This record gives sequence, structure tokens and C-alpha cells, in this order.
Amino acid sequence: MLQLYTYFRSSAAYRVRIALNLKSLSFEAVPVHLLRGGGEQHDAAFVARSPAHLIPVLRDGALTLTQSLAIIEYLEETHPEPALLPRSPAQRAQVRAIALGIACDIHPLNNLRVIKYLEKTLAASPEQRTAWSRHWIEAGFAAIERLLEKAGTERFCFGDAPSLADCCLVPQVFNAKRIGCALDSYPRIVRIYEHCARLPPFERAAPGAQSDAE
Repeated sequence: MLQLYTYFRSSAAYRVRIALNLKSLSFEAVPVHLLRGGGEQHDAAFVARSPAHLIPVLRDGALTLTQSLAIIEYLEETHPEPALLPRSPAQRAQVRAIALGIACDIHPLNNLRVIKYLEKTLAASPEQRTAWSRHWIEAGFAAIERLLEKAGTERFCFGDAPSLADCCLVPQVFNAKRIGCALDSYPRIVRIYEHCARLPPFERAAPGAQSDAE
């Protein structure tokens, strides 16, 4: 059985949980607490699997994979149905643009290790750290909202079914709501999030549904 090293509130792990559920793949969730005892992601046994000290990690037999988008693309190639990427190269690029806009432009600036650096090295206050996160999420969402307007869809980021883009968008909106971002300026993002969040594969992947939820 597939094993996913995960943390209930990790946006990156959340993406992979959604993809696994959309493809109806059974997996064992192995919780890695990112805060307890200084962070279990720094334990030697885990670092042997993930040299960057990051989750998620997917184990498929003897194969160990890191990085959420690489993992999802692996699942797409090994379990192609239902597809998370369109057939057309142009449309695949459009879906990837939305996914990468979240996974590369928004999420890294709000990752736990960045927030910890702001706190411990730069002595940023809780208010400053929250303002930092909100600024970069809202700036990124402004760009994503424009891409969604061009795509012209209502229920999902692209087309009539969930895609890689939705796997990335839903966790990022969850995180934005958790820290109190103003979302009124992003109606398409909110509409897609609310639609997807009600679907069983997304519900089962949600942070509150995980065995390690606090």
C-alpha cells in the first residue's frame, strides 16, 4: 500500500491527499508533527527520506518521492484515470500555470520554515508575520483570479472536472481563511473552493478529517 508522510495542516500534504482521493487510491497516512519537539521533520529517520526536512513524502514500495507536485505528477502517470491534467498540451500548460502560481509563488513564502525564520532570526512580531503571509497570499490570489477569469469556468479551475490546479487551490484557500485573509476580491477562487470543498474526495482530505488533527 502507498504510504504518505503527512501533517494535517500542511498545504503541500493536503494537495497530495486530494489527488490520492480523486484517483481512489488507498494509502496509509503516516503523521509527521511539524511542531512537536521542535518538529518531527528534523528527526534523522525522516531526513533520510526527505533531505529538505519537508513533507509530504510518498512511499510506493521501494520508491520514495518528495515534493507535492512531483508526487501528483507521478500518480498521474502511474494511475492516469481520472486525469488531473487535460489531454491538450496547451490546456495542460494552463492548468500547470495555476498550480505553479500557488505552489511556487504563494506557498513557499508562507511555509512554516519561512515563518519561523521571520520569528526567530528577524524578530518579527506575530502581527508582522501574519501581515507578511496575508500580503503574499493576496498578491498571488490576484494573479490566480485573473487566470481563472480567462479560463471562464465556474465550478473548477479548468474544465468540468477537478484538476491539478484544484488540488493546489483548495489547500491554499483553506490556509488563507485560517489566517484571516480578505477574499472578497477573489469571487472565482472562493466559488471554486466552496464547490470543491463539498465533494467527498476533498472532504476526506481536509485537515479536520485527518487522524492527527488537533
